[in-house]
Amino acid sequence: MQIPALSSALEGMSRAETELNKAAGDIARAAIVSPTGSDTVDLSASMVSLLESRNNFEANTKVFKVADEMSKALLNIVG
Repeated sequence: MQIPALSSALEGMSRAETELNKAAGDIARAAIVSPTGSDTVDLSASMVSLLESRNNFEANTKVFKVADEMSKALLNIVG
């Protein structure tokens, strides 16, 4: 038996991790790109994306924990 909340939370965590890695990579590359280069990075947008990704990951972690607690409580009731 699979609980939809658990799989949704895991999928959300995976998406948040991907976005977090992308934003972190953008910020890291900003330090090595020359100011005159054509490759410029909007640090404010990358930082906002980084924070959004972190918050999404935390929210999905909480959903996962609650779903896990609910399934344990259900198993205890069922016996």
